[in-house]
Amino acid sequence: MALDQISIQDWHRIFVGEAPGIFYIEVILRTAVVYLILLTSIRMMGKRMASQLGASDLVAMVAMAAAIGVPIHSPDRGLLPAVVVAIAVVNIQRFIASGSAKSEKFEAMTQGRISILVEDSEMILKNFSNSNISRERVFAQLRHMNIRHLGEVRRFYIEANGSFSLLKNEEEVSGLAVLPTWEKELLAKMKKDPEAIVCYKCGHKEPSSFETNKPCSHCNDTNWVEAVTK
Repeated sequence: MALDQISIQDWHRIFVGEAPGIFYIEVILRTAVVYLILLTSIRMMGKRMASQLGASDLVAMVAMAAAIGVPIHSPDRGLLPAVVVAIAVVNIQRFIASGSAKSEKFEAMTQGRISILVEDSEMILKNFSNSNISRERVFAQLRHMNIRHLGEVRRFYIEANGSFSLLKNEEEVSGLAVLPTWEKELLAKMKKDPEAIVCYKCGHKEPSSFETNKPCSHCNDTNWVEAVTK
C-alpha cells in the first residue's frame, strides 16, 4: 500500500480492511479449520502440551501460532501451508520427545537441566545466576509454599520447565528467615536460635561464637544475622 493511500481518518480501512465482505464468512470456516489443526497437533504431541510447557514445547507452540495464524486473516493465503507447518512441528516435537526418553544428555540439551537453589538450608548462589533467578524470587516462592526460614528446606529445585519443587527437612533446624526485611514486627516474633548466626546473603550457618567481622566461607559476605526457628 502506497503512503498516499494511508489516512488516519480512513475508518473503513482501519476497522473493516480492504477485503470484500464475503471474506468474513470465509474467516469463520478458516478459523474452524485452524482450530481443528491446532487441537489435533496438540493431542498428537502428547499430554505435556496441555500441562506446564517445557522449552521445546513452548517453541513448538510459538512456531505453530506464528505460521498457522496467517491464513485466518489473509485472503490470499491458503490453508494447506498451515497443515504442512503443523505436520512438521508435530514430527519434530515427537522426535525430541523420543530422543529425550532414550538419552539424558539429549534431554538436557533440548529441555534444560534441573538446578538446586537451596541445599541443606543454604542457597547455592551460582545456580541462581545460571537459572537467571533472583534471591527475592526464590524467597517469594518459598513463602508461597508456607516456608518461613531456610532451616525448613532440605532441597529446593527449579525444574527444567521453570516450576519449583521442595523437599522439607525431616527435623527442622534454624536458618535464615525468608520474610522481607521490612516485616520487622513478624521477624521480631520469630523465635531466635541463641546458638547460631547465618549469612544474610546465602544462609550459611555458623555458631553464635563466630566472629561476625569474618567473611562467610561460602560467599565471602560479611553480613551476619540471627538464625530463626518457628
